[in-house]
Amino acid sequence: MQRSALKLRSGFTLIEIMMVVMIIGLLAGVAAYTLGDNLGVAKDTKIKSDLQTMQTQLMVYESMNGFPPSSEQGLKALVQQPSSSPAPRNWRQLLKEVPMDPWGMEYQYAAPGRRNADGYDLFSAGKDRIPGTEDDIGNWKRQ
Repeated sequence: MQRSALKLRSGFTLIEIMMVVMIIGLLAGVAAYTLGDNLGVAKDTKIKSDLQTMQTQLMVYESMNGFPPSSEQGLKALVQQPSSSPAPRNWRQLLKEVPMDPWGMEYQYAAPGRRNADGYDLFSAGKDRIPGTEDDIGNWKRQ
């Protein structure tokens, strides 16, 4: 008889299984919360890296031609020779392709800029994907 009593008690109860599932869920939630902020940091880092790369290439373009690309020519002037005016004197391909921001949008470029009247504005429209809003990240300091 003792053997059959042991046989009945050898499995887990529903409460024990539910406790394990709750602990696993709690640990997964904490991990997701902790890693969630890292994604935002990674996106900001990518934007800053892309902006720095494009700013450097825009400086090279300007030093070769005496002026930056126009707003109409945009950042594509770093990839393809512009056919519109002002035509560059010493054009060469400076980027393989214009990168996209972390939200899949094109970086915005304007010369002369609204925020940098003596130069150009180069920025990502940010998470909301709308240029000119508070979450834009660009070659100016956040206000």
